[in-house]
Amino acid sequence: MNYIIDGHNLISKIPGLSLSMLDDEQRLIQLLGRYEQLSRDKIEVYFDGAPVGQAGVQNFGRVQAHFVPRNLTADDAIRTRLSKFGRSAANWVVITSDRSVQSAAHEAHAQVMNAEDFARHMQTSLLPASQEGRTGGGERTPEKSINEVLSEAEVNEWLTIFKERRKQK
Repeated sequence: MNYIIDGHNLISKIPGLSLSMLDDEQRLIQLLGRYEQLSRDKIEVYFDGAPVGQAGVQNFGRVQAHFVPRNLTADDAIRTRLSKFGRSAANWVVITSDRSVQSAAHEAHAQVMNAEDFARHMQTSLLPASQEGRTGGGERTPEKSINEVLSEAEVNEWLTIFKERRKQK
């Protein structure tokens, strides 16, 4: 599967993440990277409001992060990306709960999944087997938030990596 993700829209739907966090985007990229390792899906995530000089595209493994300059929105960048796909847009799933972006995705013949559903799907996918609960219907239910799956050492390692990247710019 190929995903285009409205990053700030998804952050607000993931337990343990908040748009008020200083490293919210990096935490989401880290979670998407872990998800991609399991799923092998191609992921593009879009964040708006990039400071001057920090806008652009950065690759984190197979996760491609688009930091959209402040004079545009992630919604606009997603619409532009979809229009460039042409017929191949049908091979992509747009993750957003924003109705106007969903509408643009449908017009481009891309698939759509709302951010709440994708957050649940990703959280369930990232839980190790020992942390899975079972419901009467055999469905997996998460017992911990996505952030509890990562050890403190893993979180600190990623924070160090992102801080070093910022210093290089």
